[in-house]
Amino acid sequence: MSEQLFSRVKRLVSGGVNSLVDAVENVSPETVMKEAIREVESATDEVRDELGRVLANKHLASRRLMDANTRHETLSEQIEMAVKEGRDDLAEAAISRQMDIESQMPILETAVSDASSQEVELEGYIEALQARRREMEEELSAYKESRAASDTLTADGDPAASGTAERKVNKAERAFDRVMRDATGMPGSSGGSRKDGAKLAELETLARSNRIKERLAAAKAAGTENTK
Repeated sequence: MSEQLFSRVKRLVSGGVNSLVDAVENVSPETVMKEAIREVESATDEVRDELGRVLANKHLASRRLMDANTRHETLSEQIEMAVKEGRDDLAEAAISRQMDIESQMPILETAVSDASSQEVELEGYIEALQARRREMEEELSAYKESRAASDTLTADGDPAASGTAERKVNKAERAFDRVMRDATGMPGSSGGSRKDGAKLAELETLARSNRIKERLAAAKAAGTENTK
């Protein structure tokens, strides 16, 4: 597989969302998602074409190797017959041809082995791309459902309608989490609810206040000790 195609497959499978983030500013996310899915499909077709060429080469090399083995065995029989008939000249010609075949066989064996390795590798790429496409289609479906639910809430006059600061923050957090997950394989950090976040912040403030008091008490104790 060419280095360019390999890089493209690697980018798509590993989650090349970052290259599409800028486009979201001017194009609808749904359009970007659909285009990304089409790119995965296109890459899958290219890998399938490459796999077809590898399989054809493997078949050709296997046929030539089989023919070489058959020809080598036939020459062995002919050499034996020529020796029995006292025709050393014929035996020498057959042996020369056998040696030519023997020099070609390792190359043919390597070609078959390499093609088999490429076949496994390309099949793995196809499976990975197909899995990535399924994930992206699920994400697109989830996005459509969320938009439909958002439109319903807006139509009903829900106070959390699109355009409020709360919705913008939630949207930004979801986008960040998605990019982090696709680019690094790790979940984002905004999974908790805002209520839990407020409690954790309060707990951190309380813990910091206690640490300040402990250090103040330690400083006073050290000062008292020094005056003795």
